[in-house]
Parts: sequence; C-alpha cells; structure tokens
Amino acid sequence: MSITDRLAELGVTLPDAPAPAANYVPFVVVGNLVYVSGQISMDASGLICGKLGENMDVETGAAAARCCAINLLAQVKAACGGDIERLERVVKLTGFVNSTADFSEQPKVINGASDFMVEALGDAGRHSRSAVSAAALPLGVAVEIEGIFQIR
Repeated sequence: MSITDRLAELGVTLPDAPAPAANYVPFVVVGNLVYVSGQISMDASGLICGKLGENMDVETGAAAARCCAINLLAQVKAACGGDIERLERVVKLTGFVNSTADFSEQPKVINGASDFMVEALGDAGRHSRSAVSAAALPLGVAVEIEGIFQIR
C-alpha cells in the first residue's frame, strides 16, 4: 500500500510544508538523506502550547508530538518535489519536550510521533530516537521534533 493510501486511511492529509521562522532552511538533502529542521507542535488551528508536568498531560503532549510528525512528513514531501512515495524510511527522530524539571515521561510524549510514523509507514517508520526535556521551546510550544529520513 502506498504512503498516500495509508495516510488517507488514517484520515491525514499532509499540510503544505511550514515555512522556516528564522534564518535557516526547513530541510537539507544530502545524497539519499533528508535532514528536516525541528518542527514545532502546531495544527490547522495554530500552535499547540504548554508545559508538560505543569499545564499539559502526557496524552495531550503525545497528540502534539503526532502533529510534529505530520509536519515532518510534509517537509519530506516538499524535499521530494511533492512525491511522498520517494520516502524509503525514517532513520532518526530527536524530540524535545517543554517540561518541568521533575517531569520524566518525555519518551511517552514523543511516542505520539513514533507511533504515528509506524502507523503511516509500517516497518519503514521504525527509527532510532532521542526524547529529551527542555526548560522552554520556541513560542511556548509543547513539543519540537527534528528528523532524518532516507529517500529514493
């Protein structure tokens, strides 16, 4: 089954790739790898802000991470000239969670992105990963995730 078909089954339409907010590019292609800059938690309604362990629970944080994953795939699609079917596999995700000093469930939050990648891509969505805490993230968002992807 194609990636487009899997996304449709999940009820997901990839948005236009978000534009960078400062002096950097949204992705860099080196050989068959795409390095995608950090995608902050946002959906069609806007930014998803909050601090885990203070005013946001793990389930809501995981949903924010899922939105980051969708935006990562939108960037990969843009890097592939609009052809998401060129995506071969997710290599690595690095997730940053805006959380209090005593919050320790960052992996559960970033699971929102990891689980989505596997749902959308099957085994090609399985990846290496880091999930770390941050005292603050840009614009007060709850989650930011960057990724490395292999393409054809």
